[in-house]
Amino acid sequence: MRIALIGQPNCGKSTLFNQVAGYKAETGNFTGTTVTFTESSVRVGGETIEVVDLPGTYTLAGTNPAEREASRYLLSEDVDLIINVLDASHVAQGLELTIELLAMKAPVIVAMNMMDEAARIGIKIDGPALQEKLGVPVMPLVASRGRGVKPLFLAALRMGKKKNPDTSNYLKIKENDRMARHRLAGELEREFVKRGDRRVSKRDRLDDFLLHPFWGYIGLIVILYTFFQIVYGLGVLIETPLLAFLETITSQAATYLGEGKLFTEIVIGALQGVIAGLGIVLPYLVPFLLGLGLLEDIGYMSRVAFLMDALMHRIGLHGKAIVPFILGYGCNVPAVMSTRTLDDPKERFVAAALATLVPCAAILSVVFGLVAFYLGPLIALILYLLNIFIIALVGRVLTAMIPEDTPGLILEIPPYRIPTPRTVVQKAWFRIKEFLVEAWPLLIAGSAILALANYFHAADFFNTLFRPITWTLGLPSATGVPLIFGIFRKELSLVMLGQALGSMSFDTVFTSVQMITFTVFVMFYIPCLATLGALRRELGTKDMFSITGLTVVIAMITALLARGVAMIFF
Repeated sequence: MRIALIGQPNCGKSTLFNQVAGYKAETGNFTGTTVTFTESSVRVGGETIEVVDLPGTYTLAGTNPAEREASRYLLSEDVDLIINVLDASHVAQGLELTIELLAMKAPVIVAMNMMDEAARIGIKIDGPALQEKLGVPVMPLVASRGRGVKPLFLAALRMGKKKNPDTSNYLKIKENDRMARHRLAGELEREFVKRGDRRVSKRDRLDDFLLHPFWGYIGLIVILYTFFQIVYGLGVLIETPLLAFLETITSQAATYLGEGKLFTEIVIGALQGVIAGLGIVLPYLVPFLLGLGLLEDIGYMSRVAFLMDALMHRIGLHGKAIVPFILGYGCNVPAVMSTRTLDDPKERFVAAALATLVPCAAILSVVFGLVAFYLGPLIALILYLLNIFIIALVGRVLTAMIPEDTPGLILEIPPYRIPTPRTVVQKAWFRIKEFLVEAWPLLIAGSAILALANYFHAADFFNTLFRPITWTLGLPSATGVPLIFGIFRKELSLVMLGQALGSMSFDTVFTSVQMITFTVFVMFYIPCLATLGALRRELGTKDMFSITGLTVVIAMITALLARGVAMIFF
């Protein structure tokens, strides 16, 4: 049995999916497209069912590729039942999609999510009466807390087993009559939803500050600085003793195996990859991802999107193009993939180009492991703010390519929520696991390869190849190979740096100016291979190379400017 989850953005659909899937899911593409869905096998009532999380959509009218593919998927014979997730605090808005689903004569269960938030703001929903009116089950749900999840899926299992569900009681309305759907959704809300007096809460007063056109940006800087201090503090607390311990093991292993031998060099090289992942990357990556998940679940990241959208409007970049910018802080790959929701090819190109400039979680290890650790978290924060400025500046230049009638962004601000520790940890683990499975083996193999190249003096060739760039930036010749490896995964540039320069104590082989110059260049230059693959799939080979060339130019100019400023202060 296959159950499809569908709902409008910010309704909690993916939260419900993660509650039953436990972040153990696979992402795939609809046949012949690059539009993605997420699927997982789930045990319900002793049976195994397939649950599919479809892209968030306001309508099935097909105004963009995601909507068209979601509509086609729901009409396929592979779907036994649809769970339509609604935000209980915005019932009329969600019911428009519900009515559209009912017009398809598909078996549907309505999951009325965020009932706790609706109650908080004085909303009461007559679920049984609405269920009778719609002709389909209407079930209460608080997905973030796991409340109502089990009854919902047990009901879905029972209903899905019916081969020919009775749809005679469904609302009668034409599927393509949008105005009629809008009118009927409003009538249903007025009939079955009662609104009490809403008082101005502490949350409302908090938004008056955090979304203020001036103080909101001050709050953003303060929150980011606090976030950086916490990540830095935890990272240093773990990294310093751990690296000292691991380096002792390395030196003992080299002595035991015999220094200067080929086998020893390869083993020590691989061991340095293990050490770098364990002692440099993970101490910062784990607290960063836990903190990022916390900010997402609280609801602050949506407010960051609002602030950044307002900022981008001032530089000429509008609408949905802000979404890839926000996603890029986790990973540039989904950021680039999200540009498919943009209708105009030129706007899609600009959004994808800016997405590749956003420092992802992998670049975080370079910023914290090199700059924050040796120069302090304030300098690391300044580099992130520099990154935002450069993105804004590049966006301003590139928006000359976009027509003046670029649509704006309708952004729904979700309520603040108290995050559940289990969800935050699972979300962080899902992202950390990607590093452990994909990046760390590459770090170990890359370190072994570099050790082999050094043994046969092959690294000199690649360093010479990259020398025009490293010389211009005032960096040691040996940094060429780390920058080349960084194209595979950004973490590699830091790991290989310590190996190439002969010490993981970077302050002994790098000046403060060189640390800043190297880090700024890594923040902007050629996207990693996974991002390049996403660019090629979404935009084509030509645009992929154009964006790659653009990032190199931006990286060179920005790194040189950063070097000049750093020389004044350091």
